[in-house]
Parts: sequence; C-alpha cells; structure tokens
Amino acid sequence: MFLRQAKNKKTGRIYLSIVHGYRDKVSKKSRTKTIKSLGYLDELEKEYDDPIAFFEAKVKQMNDQQASDKFAITLRIRSEERIQKDATNRKNLGYAALSKIYHDLGIHTFLINRQRHSKESYDANSIMKLLVFARLLYPASKKKTYENKEVFFEKTDFSLDDVYRCLSFFNKHKDALQLWIHERIKQQYDRNTSLVYYDVTNYYFEIDEPDELRKKGVSKEHRPDPIVQMGLFMDTDGIPITYGLHPGNMLDKQTLIPMLGKIQRDFSLGRIIVVADKGMTTGDNIWYTLSAKNGYMLSYSIRGADRKFKDYVLDQRDYVSKNDGFKIKSRLYPRQITVTSRNGKKIKKTVDEKQVVFYSEKFALKAKAERAPALEKAKSLIRNPSQYSRATSYGAAKYVKNLTFDAKTGEILKGTNQLLLNEEKLRQEEELDGYYAIVTSEYKESDERIIEIYRGLWKIEESFKITKSDFESRPVFLSTKEHIEAHFLTCFVSLVIARILEHRLKGKYSVTALLESLRRASCSHIQENYYLFDYVNETLNDIGQEFGIEFDKKCLPLGEIKKILGEVKKG
Repeated sequence: MFLRQAKNKKTGRIYLSIVHGYRDKVSKKSRTKTIKSLGYLDELEKEYDDPIAFFEAKVKQMNDQQASDKFAITLRIRSEERIQKDATNRKNLGYAALSKIYHDLGIHTFLINRQRHSKESYDANSIMKLLVFARLLYPASKKKTYENKEVFFEKTDFSLDDVYRCLSFFNKHKDALQLWIHERIKQQYDRNTSLVYYDVTNYYFEIDEPDELRKKGVSKEHRPDPIVQMGLFMDTDGIPITYGLHPGNMLDKQTLIPMLGKIQRDFSLGRIIVVADKGMTTGDNIWYTLSAKNGYMLSYSIRGADRKFKDYVLDQRDYVSKNDGFKIKSRLYPRQITVTSRNGKKIKKTVDEKQVVFYSEKFALKAKAERAPALEKAKSLIRNPSQYSRATSYGAAKYVKNLTFDAKTGEILKGTNQLLLNEEKLRQEEELDGYYAIVTSEYKESDERIIEIYRGLWKIEESFKITKSDFESRPVFLSTKEHIEAHFLTCFVSLVIARILEHRLKGKYSVTALLESLRRASCSHIQENYYLFDYVNETLNDIGQEFGIEFDKKCLPLGEIKKILGEVKKG
C-alpha cells in the first residue's frame, strides 16, 4: 500500500488516498484499488500539521501490520461479477514441500549447469519441475500436464514442443543426474548402503508392434501388451539409489548382473549385501556377487529345490518354536551351484552359505486361500473343458491331469484319457505351504536378523506400487527410446522426493497420504492478488512444521506466497 497524491487538473487541489497496488491476473497489468479515501490536502491541513507525513506513517503502520499477519483484509465482490472463461483460479501450494526437497538435492543446479553451454532455448529446470511436481500431485500425460501447468505458481514460459524436446536432454544426462542425487543424499541424509535391495517390475505399452525396448515378455499384470523391464536398487531406508530399463523379453534374473555392475562402477558403495527375491537366485548371480566381494541375502524356492532340500525343510527336528505358530531353523551348508563360464560352458561351483528356513501358520492359511480360486477353476474346467482355453485356464491348468492344448489355437484338445484333478500335485503343494527359505553369504548374522533384513524387501515392492498407482506411470504414451527413458527418469526423481518426504516425517504417514494432503493444500484466487485456502489436516501441519511452511493460513496475498516459494528454493 502507498499514499497517493492525485492533483485535480481543473482546480489544482491535491486529493489524498491510501491505495493498494496489485497485478491484474487477467491482463497482467499493474492495477490499484483505493483502500481509504482521505480528502483534499488543503482541508486536511486544518486538522493535521503535516497530513502527508502523518498518513505516510499510517500507511507504513498498515504495511507493517500486513507483514506481521495482523492486518484485516476487506474484499468486496459485486453480485454481477463473473468468472472469466478458462481462467485458472485454483492453484496448489502443497508442492512447496516437494520443491524444498527438489532444491535441497540441487537438481536445479545440476540442470542449469548442464544446460549452460547447450543451444536449447527452453528452461530444462522449469520443465523438470513441472513434470515431477505434476507426476506427484496430478499425474497425467505430458500433454495434459502441460495444459494444467497454471495450477502451480511457477514460470512456465515454454511450449508443449519444448517439453518433448527436453525429454531428449533429460535422457542424455539421466545417468549423471542419478549419481548427482545419490551424492546429495549421502551428504544430507547419511545414506546407509550396507544393505541394498533389488527388484524388477515391468510397465506395459498399448502398442501393436514391439520394438527394440518394448517387447513381449512375462507381464506382472498378465497383460498381452509389449513391456519394458525396470530394475531398481533401494537403500536400507527405502530411498531409491538407481534404476535401469531393459527389454521386455529379458528375464528378471538376467537384469541383476548389469545393474550390479553399474552400481559398483559408478556409485562407489563399497561392500554391499544384495537383498532380493527368489527370481534373482541363480548360480550366475550369486557367483558374480561374491566375485565382486559383495554379499547376498536371497529368497530360495523350496518348491523348485531338490528332494534333499525339501526333506530338510519338512524334517521337524531342530525347529525352534516362536509365537503365533512361527518356527525357525538354520544350517551352514556347502551348496553346489551352476555357473556360466566366459566361453559359455556350464561349470559347477560350491558356495558356503547359511540357509534359514521358517514356517508361519499365517502364511500357510494365506497360501491355501490364494490357491482356492485356482482349484475351483480347475474343477470347473474338468466339468466343462469346452468353455476354457490355454489363456482362460491360467493358474488352474497345473491342477488338471491329461490336459493338452492345440499349439496354434490354444483350445483344449479332446484326448482319450479323462480329465482329472491332479491330487498328487495338490498334495505336494500343500505340504510346503507356509515354509520359506533364505540363503545368504552372511553366516554370522542371527536367524532373526536375516529374516528381518529380508522383510525389508517389501519397501521396494511398495515403491513399484506407488509408481503404478499414485504416479500413474503406465501405460506410457511415448514412442522413442530416449523419450521413454526420460519419462522413467522423471518417475525416478518423483519417487526419490516422495521417499525423502516420507523419511523426513519419520514414516508416520504413507506416501499416498502425504501426496493426497499436499494435493489438497490448494487455494482459489478471489480478488486482486489474494488467494483463499480451504483445507488443512494434521498431515499438512506436520509437513509444514518439518519444512517451515504454514499450511493453515486462511488467506494469503500473492507476495506472501511467492516469499514462501522463494524460501524453499534456497537449497
């Protein structure tokens, strides 16, 4: 606010008023609004010794009160006022917390430095922020994200074409950016990489023809579409370290060696213990891990093991009973594995490892419940084989004896032998229900600690669920390899920020709850430069306390909002 002195052109008299200056949201021009009309200067001089000095002091007091949040705001909205068509009156401020983490990690510095000597005219940092913040709060396609860009209080002076062009820039620097983020997390959060968790998932593409990267393979969601495989490494606290994309027809177990080579070569983690599920438990993976002087803690398939190991599992001697129908035992054992030599020949190697076996009554009941639908389908198939095919009998076919399919059509062939329920197969599965095994090079660790470490793998599985549900990262509507790579880079950056947010809130809230609250920390433009907020909860208050942001303010001027966003950028 300021004191306006307006001179009447006819009389020459000066009229004083207190006015508020603001930038018109529609026209983008500076406007003023009279807060208080004071009167003509010559008349005010009869009441005040120095009216100008008096009211300038009054304006200063009002500005000070406004700055200290003690200023009453009076807004008048005329009944005939209309909302302007296509105006973005609703904006989000919750992303300020995400922006704080983004700038603390120095992602803006990395991108600005990388772009400094390039010829691109667009602002890669602004585009990355839009893609990341939108992926976290309003996930959508690149086109939809661009159209919705005004929901944030950020400069977006770039085109949709710039967004697509920038994806090539992101792809060029994807490996360096992952390493940059890793180094900042080490410095700021004392990253713990004594244990690293590894898992693989896949993402589908709704396209007809596979290509170099998008190939048909074993889909986690049992879809027929081409997929890409993503391998992800995560630290002990659940924060992602690095990722890699692989062709969709590449088996999960084949991804570990190249990914482990990358993380050892580029990230200088020292000795690590790789924790992964049974899909990674191959002779080649184990031998490569040990040869690199690392350790492993892997789930081991009991159903796929030899009879000798199954007998050890079912032998009730040496089991130690715990609470709730849980029992455990272990042994040190020299296990023979098959390794592929450099010339492609298969050779036998022996590894000395600790084998931990445990039984959970709860897991046994779960396995039985999960098998029940497949058994019902198997019985239905036996009664009405013409109603099923290879595709529709998925999960049930293994419980049916004498079942054969047409190699071309997938239809069930009529044989001379009657279809029967495979009682032997069922008995073999039931006797191993509830039993699990872990094999590890870390023989000095206690049985309980080994199980505790392995259970940490759920965090990486949850990360995949977050990217697929909260981030809506698939299907991917991009076609070139470098654009696909860039898309997953933005998803990776988003996941890192989400996990750090969760970590800084000490795991009190899930990622889903945190993002939902930040999404609702939005405001509406009401008049001049003022925005009205209408939601706050305990989650937002806790986030605000951690990052120094007051999310419970009911009304804020644009200047105060910009001040908040400016403060979080001081990473």
